Amino acid sequence: MSANTFTLEAAAAANIQVAGSDKGSQAVHDLIVAYQANRRTGSANTKTRGEVSGNNKKIFRQKGTGNARYGDKRAPIFVGGGVVFGPRPCDYSKKVNKSTRRLALRRVLGDLIAASRISTVAEFSVADGKTKSFIKAVKDLTDAKKVLIVAASFDEATYLAGRNVQDVLLMTAAEVNIEQLMKADAVILVDNALETLASRTA
Repeated sequence: MSANTFTLEAAAAANIQVAGSDKGSQAVHDLIVAYQANRRTGSANTKTRGEVSGNNKKIFRQKGTGNARYGDKRAPIFVGGGVVFGPRPCDYSKKVNKSTRRLALRRVLGDLIAASRISTVAEFSVADGKTKSFIKAVKDLTDAKKVLIVAASFDEATYLAGRNVQDVLLMTAAEVNIEQLMKADAVILVDNALETLASRTA
């Protein structure tokens, strides 16, 4: 099993559209920001003075003590009191339209092809389901540290063989995103993934 460098001519032959370095950088930025924002849980929460424990009893009388006038002990100025303008649960998710996603994918694919970081293979599978066999199969294709393998689908044995290999990621062509593509030192495209990528960049 040998890999061939994926070129612009090969991309054109597979009907995969790519963008040059003169366009798409903003689309890539917007999409990466959206990915990172969508991973935020937005669950940070502080209690206001109406939520902290304690009663409404006035801590000392209004006059005659020489102190400033205070109400209950749940005020923000006291230890154990409420928090003013603290974080509350919120939704950080961002939406990116399809055309921007398509342009970003084209740009990233174009950059990877220009850097000769994409290769193609006829097929990729590990029939015995062993991690040792999986690592050997990947090493036969590339010496890169972080490898992304993209196919139309993978059989269960291949998934089982590769699930403990931290630096190799298996993704289907329908689900792979630009963040995964950008993090990989080398991208291996299985021939059956080209049609799906072509439809995603069309």
